[in-house]
Amino acid sequence: MTTGGPQSGRDELRLHIVTWNVGTAEPPEDVTSLLTPDVQPSTDLYVIGLQEVRATPLKYISDLLSDDSWSHAFTDALAPRGLVKVASLRMQGLLLLVFAKHLHLPFIRNVQTTYTRTGIFGYWGNKGAVSVRFSFYGHMLCFLNCHLAAHMNYALQRVDDFEYILETQDFDLFETPRVRDHRAAFCFGDLNFRIADHGLHFLRSSIDSGRLHLLWGKDQLISMKKKEPFLQEFEEGPLNFKPTYKFTRNSDTYDTSSSKTWLGFNGKKRKPAWTDRVLWRIKPKSPPSDEEDEKASTSTDDGLDEYPLLVTQEKYTSDMSYGVSDHKPVVATFSLELRKYFDTQLVHVSSVGVWSADQDAQLNYTIQQDFLSSTWDWIGLYKMGFKSASDYETFVWVREVDLPEINELIQLSIHKDEIPALGGEYVLGYYSTNLQSLIGLSDNFHILESKSAVADNLVPDNVNGLNKLE
Repeated sequence: MTTGGPQSGRDELRLHIVTWNVGTAEPPEDVTSLLTPDVQPSTDLYVIGLQEVRATPLKYISDLLSDDSWSHAFTDALAPRGLVKVASLRMQGLLLLVFAKHLHLPFIRNVQTTYTRTGIFGYWGNKGAVSVRFSFYGHMLCFLNCHLAAHMNYALQRVDDFEYILETQDFDLFETPRVRDHRAAFCFGDLNFRIADHGLHFLRSSIDSGRLHLLWGKDQLISMKKKEPFLQEFEEGPLNFKPTYKFTRNSDTYDTSSSKTWLGFNGKKRKPAWTDRVLWRIKPKSPPSDEEDEKASTSTDDGLDEYPLLVTQEKYTSDMSYGVSDHKPVVATFSLELRKYFDTQLVHVSSVGVWSADQDAQLNYTIQQDFLSSTWDWIGLYKMGFKSASDYETFVWVREVDLPEINELIQLSIHKDEIPALGGEYVLGYYSTNLQSLIGLSDNFHILESKSAVADNLVPDNVNGLNKLE
């Protein structure tokens, strides 16, 4: 959504984060209510962080060859509404997905992912974190999906692991090599912090009566923030929803049976806890040096004053309607009020003339701004409602001889056999292998149904060239 906002020249965009420990379950039939896609103003970015996605060795290998069932569920729910998968990363049971509105794709650049293992001596990856970072209209954003150590007595271990993740995750970018170097960082997941000291009866009574604030003082994460300076850099909304762990599956009833460690059952009753959390951090302005302070008392910090980013949490809640896991999913929505560093696509792409499978098609592209282009870049033909940059109908490599000059018009052709016979609404997209994103999108255009295919009764048997007659 674009708006004049509180100050002219700024845009107000919507971010929707879901974190859910799915407990190795398969996805439910419908995940739509988790995404609230019909809310107005509509959401611009979706970030989905899952933990304990089923990850036996055979299952994990098969999911590497094709998307897992959870990725399919969220993609199928969002793609028909114009959301495209920008990035995904899987490390064993951890899964991170990022979706963006079609119109934002050319302005999401320098997409990078990384991961950190912390569980079982860091080898198998049953605990740790996966992250995605990118530039969004020039603002550096990072999203970190974590699964930290379990059990009541490991609060210090959780804090140490979280700090280790923040300090060691490395991106191949000079300006933002670490998570906390980004303008805004969102950290979420099954952080596994528990409610200490209170007995089970007091916990149940406080939850059932809605007096959740009585439990905040003994929440381990809230307590640790008072002691750990790095945690104080992160913000979190009030915990005005019921603890999200541990439930009997397919119910709203807490499971308070004896907990189990790797040594066996410890005899202690499980207590409800806010294990699933969403935190965020805004990079603070660097304090001016003595020399800078002498020159000006109102100096800006890398343009942060000129290009502000204001993050406001609008909702922080859980969705109790889902019961496939022993955790309930947590949803956090944010308003991102920002001034764009740029709003011009790096590459202008356009279709030329009438397109149909009866003739070869022509397209033009022009480099509008300097960037690290490559002869491995390509232009894809996408049907409207496409799911990701790889979900093209066909593609053509950019000019392979000499990389084009800025504002040089380049024309390429696509053979008629590659054009979808049925026609429909399509868009062309220029994919940069170095920036790992679609940096140029054409206007939508219509491909006519092939007259020769209809005359030869090749439609619909030969749909989009996928089932060619022998």
